[in-house]
Amino acid sequence: MRVGSWIIGAVSALGVFLFTWPLYLNTEEFGFTEVTQATWLSILLALVAVGILFLSINARLLDSKTVALVSVLVGLISALRLLGAGAVGIEPIWFLIILAARALGAEIGFVIAILAMSVSALLSGGIGPWLPFQIFAAGWIALGVAVIPKLKSFKLERYFLAIYGAVASFIFGFLMDLQLWPWLVGSDTQLSFQPGAAVAENFSRFITFHFATALSWDLPRAILTFLLILITAKPILFALKRACYRLESVAQWRELNAHAKAQTGA
Repeated sequence: MRVGSWIIGAVSALGVFLFTWPLYLNTEEFGFTEVTQATWLSILLALVAVGILFLSINARLLDSKTVALVSVLVGLISALRLLGAGAVGIEPIWFLIILAARALGAEIGFVIAILAMSVSALLSGGIGPWLPFQIFAAGWIALGVAVIPKLKSFKLERYFLAIYGAVASFIFGFLMDLQLWPWLVGSDTQLSFQPGAAVAENFSRFITFHFATALSWDLPRAILTFLLILITAKPILFALKRACYRLESVAQWRELNAHAKAQTGA
């Protein structure tokens, strides 16, 4: 099960722009008299990009060998997100997204992450202009697992995964604050996005806003993810890899059996 790399790359490039435009884009040059007009346009484009991802999944990804496993993981992650709904920084979903991506591969992890964020939003009523950005951020966190090298020492690999989980938790908070910044702060405060201002000035305004509001959410999320990966990495990775092996074995047996029957019939 693979997503075309060029699809992920193209849609992710658009996603990066949709997250970062408040830092450098002079919206007034594009005819936007208010920042909210540009923000609504970015949300619309984000929805289109997410739609492209879902069409790609529907067309290429869900084969008989993995659809059941993906469905189970999406359901589990969605249920975990409900457990943390409304709690400050208590989001026990990231450890399972990261471990699933490690066991099944970054691209399958990407699919699991974006489906889980979508399903959990439907279940929890968390549908809003922030949802497509949450989907992007979750997918990127799953893809990022691929940068962690395969290590002979599982204990060391487990710590690498836990550290990555903590860092990813902070990155998620950073990204979500970045896309919310123009909405929350408005246009007439010392921390507001200023169309046409230097990148350094807008970035300074955003960083001040981020650290003034985010640590109470990001720090608990990072600590929880770090600890959950340390505690559960061994049994979860073993179970997922075993499930993949058995699915692959069943698929090969079915293929060989069908081939044998075809030869017998001939």
